[in-house]
Amino acid sequence: MLADTDAGSVITAAQSGARFGYRLVALQFALIPVLFLVQEMTARLGLATGRGHGALIRQVFGRWSALLSALTLFVACLGALITEFAGVAGAGALAGLPRAVSVGAVAVALVALMLSGGHRRVERVGIAIGALELLFIPADIIARPHLGAVVGGLAHPWSTNGGYLTLVAANVGSTVIPWMVFYQQGAVVDRGRRGRRLRAALRESRWDTVIGAVICQVVTVAILVASAATLGLRNAGASLNDIGDIAAGLAPFLGHTTAVVLFGAGMIGASVLAALVVCLAGAWGMSEVLGWRHSLNDPPRHAAGFYMLVAAGIATGAILVVLVPNLVNLSVGIQVMNACLLPIVLGFLLALERRALPAALRMRGTHRAITYAVTGLVIAFGLYTAVQTLAGPPA
Repeated sequence: MLADTDAGSVITAAQSGARFGYRLVALQFALIPVLFLVQEMTARLGLATGRGHGALIRQVFGRWSALLSALTLFVACLGALITEFAGVAGAGALAGLPRAVSVGAVAVALVALMLSGGHRRVERVGIAIGALELLFIPADIIARPHLGAVVGGLAHPWSTNGGYLTLVAANVGSTVIPWMVFYQQGAVVDRGRRGRRLRAALRESRWDTVIGAVICQVVTVAILVASAATLGLRNAGASLNDIGDIAAGLAPFLGHTTAVVLFGAGMIGASVLAALVVCLAGAWGMSEVLGWRHSLNDPPRHAAGFYMLVAAGIATGAILVVLVPNLVNLSVGIQVMNACLLPIVLGFLLALERRALPAALRMRGTHRAITYAVTGLVIAFGLYTAVQTLAGPPA
């Protein structure tokens, strides 16, 4: 869940605060139950069936549906990896490191971590790196947001500005992310139940998910509020394409060193953890569709295809960012693309919940009604976003 606040989310939240002040804070809190409901379904499917998302789609709906889901995953993961390594490059630039050095070092370290073997080791290292995101919270405190202005934004969370809906879509797409569905279902399978009964494992997973959803959105709110309290007051509408732009804009308010350290380290945590999760999600999903062995607990010689996919994903994202610098400008657009892909991802998720789970573990009554209503709204919004995107940029 920490990976959900990735480099694209950081830039999107900062842009939201710079352009529209505190108006989008309410959306971040509203997305907490949405994020929980979606990710809890994926965990329940993984624990109950023992299969990852791609494998389960193939089992229930057939090969062509699995290929469609794999194509969706591929597009989402490629866009995400570009964003994550662009974030690494931006954070490295703050420390004076050339793009090739910072991106290359992280890419090599990620591949080495994956090859070291063991889901628990990878998970623990990932959480330790992701904890750097919590540095965004003191940055928010130092920015000293005006409480009355924050409350005003919460009370009036709408704008008629043409770019507002695009940022709403970007924030939805940076919170309910297609690759997170594949990752969490694959992760609970790869982690194993550790000898626990299914009910106990489900309860533990729900707590993991709800705590993760809250932390994820609190970090996002901290970034948005810090940006609104600084850039939103003096440089409204500022172009924030990477972490360098954010740090430079915050420096007059927080101090240069503080802005660089807090946002640079926070971006490293967000980018590196998300890159780890994205490449695993993609490798798990593709390996499931292809019928390959795909566990981090398998040594590389027993799951060569899976580890080759991991390495290829990391290498592709890193090379593209090193060779094509202007890819860093795609961050908000990639989050909008995620929103456009949500109808496919959530459609499969809801269908699997009804068809793949035993009756005792399916949603019922109010839980089912709320989940269907919430995911239905997100799907409808994703379809609307796709139409608007095809129609051209907002006026």
